[in-house]
Parts: sequence; structure tokens; C-alpha cells
Amino acid sequence: MPLAHTVARSCRVSPLAVLATLCTLFAASSTPAATPLELSHGLDAERAEKLGQLAERFNKSQKEYEIRLVARTGNSTPALLNLATHEDIARFADKYRKFRPLYQMMSQAKENFPADAVAPDMRAGVADAKGRMFALPLALSTPVLYYNKAMFKQAGLNPEQPPKTWPEVQAAAGKIREAGIECAYTTSWPAWVHIDNLSSWNGAPTAGPKNTLAFNGYLQIRHIALLASWVKGTYFTYYGRRDDADRHFAAGECGMLTSGSQLYATLRNAPALEIGVAPLPYYDDISGAPQRTLADGASLWIGAGYKPAQYKGAAKFISFILSPETQLELTLAHGYLPLTGAAQGAVQGKLLQEEALAFKVASPGLAAAGKTAPLPPLRVSQIEPVRIIIEEELESVWNNRKPAKAALDTAVKRANAVLPAALKAMLPQ
Repeated sequence: MPLAHTVARSCRVSPLAVLATLCTLFAASSTPAATPLELSHGLDAERAEKLGQLAERFNKSQKEYEIRLVARTGNSTPALLNLATHEDIARFADKYRKFRPLYQMMSQAKENFPADAVAPDMRAGVADAKGRMFALPLALSTPVLYYNKAMFKQAGLNPEQPPKTWPEVQAAAGKIREAGIECAYTTSWPAWVHIDNLSSWNGAPTAGPKNTLAFNGYLQIRHIALLASWVKGTYFTYYGRRDDADRHFAAGECGMLTSGSQLYATLRNAPALEIGVAPLPYYDDISGAPQRTLADGASLWIGAGYKPAQYKGAAKFISFILSPETQLELTLAHGYLPLTGAAQGAVQGKLLQEEALAFKVASPGLAAAGKTAPLPPLRVSQIEPVRIIIEEELESVWNNRKPAKAALDTAVKRANAVLPAALKAMLPQ
């Protein structure tokens, strides 16, 4: 007896209905499975969930490929796709031979790759001297000033008039402390904010001739000395070298914070926390200031040794990320800077939305406020051995072991000693 009739008799249903069901099951089982594409990351649970949302959107947009998130472990072999965060991008660059150049993969996969459309500042740290991109900048931000509006009101400050200059930050911090609030000001990423961006924003060089560093000029010494006085006066609370200060500010403990613009996507959802966003402070007695802030953040690297079909899928994922629709989503939902002109235009159309507030504040700084300020040839926060040295010396200032000038002079001397080897180990120049 045919299988359909046997099943129909036992289930008391129409043989034709059973045949239709069996055909459907057979067709489903014969559909080719999507090619899995592993994306390795080292994110915490909250940020991994956001990355998973991006992967799920790609998976639903087509049926050929499926992005699967995997947690990175130790010195494991790179996956097909690898997310390097702000913390570990230098380690990725140090081992770039284990990765396949992005521009090469996109070309061989015959996938359109508008690398020239990505702003030069966004390519810093992931491109060679010819501008070819070894990796894709994925989640970038630039520093801004956050402030707690409730604390401003408590301190008698106008919550709609945030400080614009560092002296105004000092005055606000004094009022906040007088109001009995213990943490008036704090910062994340001190080398990125207070050396790289302080210098670029105020037009001071950080590099000398022939690939040397010189971030111990008048402006840098003056600024670090000012922060040292804030530590002594309890205006500045230091929580560490990375983003620990973000969590203290988000918990409602601090009046002001300098950190990346992407943090706003998290802060705006914090319960009972009214947050203001303002441009990074500058020194108004410096001629030409403010000039330009610098973008930095996570990037996507391609592992070497995979099959052509997998690279084809990875290339399609890159194109998906660079589409204006995805760029808009990454900016509005996650706070990241749009990478291309088309994406920036899409975001500009949404500037009245609360979600785009941080981009609205940050974008004039990235555009150098209409000026032609050059990009710095070297960024200390992107050279891991140099960043560590700088933050060690800054901590000696915060701990009152060295004055600002001595610490920065020592940092420059130590940094230049390790710089040649560090540059050689990174991306080919």
C-alpha cells in the first residue's frame, strides 16, 4: 500500500492532504542550508546582544548565508569575521598577517566596495599608506561631554547651558562639589580624550619629525597640570584607563563625563537619568581652537585561510553594513558614527529625533567646524605600547608622584624608544 494511504488510514485524514504534507517536508529538507559565517567577538553581554541584532538583520535579509556569533577565546585562530574593539585593535594590527586584507577580499568576491566613500578619519588605524583598507571600521565614535542635568540643577547651574571650555568645566565642577556631590567630573579613555583629542581639538601637534612623538608641548602640559589640580581639589575622580567611568556616570554618581559619543545610545535609556550632551571642551585662548576631534572604535577583520564561498558571504555582509539603511540603524539605535557621505546624509534627515542627538553634537567636530585642520600622522591611543606608557605616566600625575611636565617628558622619551618596533609590528606603512 502506498505510504500516503497507510498514513491516511492510521491518522484518518485525506491521502491527498498527506501527500501534500510529505511533499512540503521533502522540499524543505532538500533546500540547501545557509552557509554559516562565524563572527568572533570579545564583548560583554549587553554589547554582544546589540551585535547579535545586526547579525540577525543580515540573516533575514537573504537566505544564502547565516552569521553566527562566537565568543573569542585566548589566542585562538581568527574566525572568518573578527570584531576588534577599541581595547584590542592594536593587538589585531600586531598580528595582521593572520588576517586577509579587506580590500583584497572585496575585489576577489566581485562585491562593490566604496572605500573612497569612507572618510579618511574613519579609516585611521585600518588602512595602509595607500589608503587601502585592511579592515572595516564598524562602530566608531568621537569624544563628547556628557552632563547630568539633575545635578546641574542641584548645583544651581543652567542645564541648558553646558560648559564649552575647560575653565568653564572647572567652574561647573566647583559648583557640583559645593552641592555635596562627590564625583564632579570623570573621564574614560584618558589617552584618547586627553592627549589625542585634546591636541587635535586645540590644534597642537602630537608628532615630531620622521615618525617621532612630541605630545609634551605647552598645551598638553597645561591641560594635564589643570587635571592634576582637579584631582587634588576633588573635582576630578579617576576610575581607570578604559571605560569604567561610563558605568559610574550611568549609575548617576557623577556630574560630568568625557567619553565616546556612542555611549549616548545607552545613557538615553537609563531610568530616571536626564542626560545632556555637549561638544568636547576646548581652550578659548588658543588661536584657531576648536579644530577637529578624532574618530575611533571597533573594526571588523577578515581571517585568513577560508573558502571562496565563505569570503563571498563575508563580502556581502560588508556591503550590508555599508548600506545607508544599516548605517542609519547603527547611528540611531547604537550611537555609532555613519561612515559614508550617503549614510551621513540619511542621518542628517533624522536630526530632529532624540536618537540622533549625540551625532548632531559630535559631527561638527569631525568636520573640523568647516576648517581644514589636518589629521595627525600618529595617534598615541592606537599604538598599544605607547598608550600604556602614557597612561602609566598620567597615573603618576593623578597619584601626585610627578608634576605634569616631568610625566609627559618621560612619556615622550619612553614612547619614542618603543615606537619603531611598535610601528613595524603594525600594519605595513
